[in-house]
Amino acid sequence: MERETQLKGSKKPIYHRILLKLGGEALAGKQGSGIDPQRAEKVAEKVQQVRDLGVEIAIVIGAGNLWRGRIGIARGMERATADYMGMLGTVMNSMALMDALERMGVVTRVMSALEMSAVAEPYIRRRAIRHLEKGRVIILGGGTGNPYFSTDTAAALRAMEIDADIVIKATKVDGIYDRDPEQDAQAVRFDRLTYLDALSRRLQVMDSTAISLCMDNALPILVLDMWEPNSLIKAVMGEAVGTFIAE
Repeated sequence: MERETQLKGSKKPIYHRILLKLGGEALAGKQGSGIDPQRAEKVAEKVQQVRDLGVEIAIVIGAGNLWRGRIGIARGMERATADYMGMLGTVMNSMALMDALERMGVVTRVMSALEMSAVAEPYIRRRAIRHLEKGRVIILGGGTGNPYFSTDTAAALRAMEIDADIVIKATKVDGIYDRDPEQDAQAVRFDRLTYLDALSRRLQVMDSTAISLCMDNALPILVLDMWEPNSLIKAVMGEAVGTFIAE
């Protein structure tokens, strides 16, 4: 009820700093893989619109459009090697999104958990916060810098480190359903879930480690459709959109 009152009465963003989690597919073209510069521009436009409201934005992006480690693992590849390849893919996606944002006049910094000084700054928590305070968008590539952790977990970890108000997971579905809505037209969408609900139902919107981290630190999660018109703006303004996960 308290959140609903906030939503109705808010005339400015209710979040000061957000962590936006994107899947690598957000940058893919119609074929579902690779990097489409036009798609990157569309994502950048949505980020710019939210940044222009005065919201500080950190972004963590996956690499599913370039590499899926489970494919290599299924063919005998060592898990750590597959995961490091995925981390490299996230840096490529980060650079593509940075380029699109910079061409729109949005000052952006790519920071990587893996050291690669020729293309990205090293991730240093205090430096990341300073960039945000200066109004820059930061894109955090390289996952956590360690194998066996997903970019969902990286998003939760970084959100807590930079003191973000919320993790917004932007997908191609307008929230969390009790089953796959693409396979079952009777699937029911949840407006709100507790962390324990999300974990016990095994809804697979984020991995259990990420949700547990958010639960332990009372960091809310919002899952929404990135491509629904103005969905990100509605989210930061406190309007009801997607599925909200909290206590």
